[in-house]
Amino acid sequence: MARRTGRRPGNPDTREAILTAARTAFAERGFDAASIRAIATAAGVDPALVHHYFGTKEELFRATVSIPIDPAELLPGVLAGGPDEVGARLVRTFLAVWDSPVGGAAVALLRSAMSSEWTARLLREFLVTQVLRRVLDRLDIDPAELPLRGALVATQIAGLAMMRYVIRLEPVASADPETLAATIGPTVQRYLTGDLTNPPSPR
Repeated sequence: MARRTGRRPGNPDTREAILTAARTAFAERGFDAASIRAIATAAGVDPALVHHYFGTKEELFRATVSIPIDPAELLPGVLAGGPDEVGARLVRTFLAVWDSPVGGAAVALLRSAMSSEWTARLLREFLVTQVLRRVLDRLDIDPAELPLRGALVATQIAGLAMMRYVIRLEPVASADPETLAATIGPTVQRYLTGDLTNPPSPR
């Protein structure tokens, strides 16, 4: 019986081949444009095998960036209770994850992104498509403002991560999470739902 060619059999290298193809696709095309079929073709496997190893496209994406948490499970808590305190809840949730045992993987990814454009692209796609979009799409915001608001929120979240976990600038590095949520949350809230044309007057 002739042996089928053109597809990689299910061997120990298959999973890594899929991950390698997925990293390239997500970094070059972005999360939305990359497809499971195209990733499977690049890896030399059937699309069904990609689903077998990784499940959904979102799960495959998280595997490529080595993020051990699913934002879809955390963000309902951020959005619960109305839009007025979303900023503080987002900061609080972010800190709860990064201060937990799984936060080490996120810190490692952030460090890598500082020196690798490839990793930076993946991290950027993760923040935009898996975190910020899920929050912004649930708020009553002019669609034309979504990219700017998302980018501004990212400056605060990424900046906080750098100062607290990488550079370890005191007193931010050891500050109580509630203190950071109370002080940084209002700025994030303004970026999410506030007026971006007129800065708040100094008190």
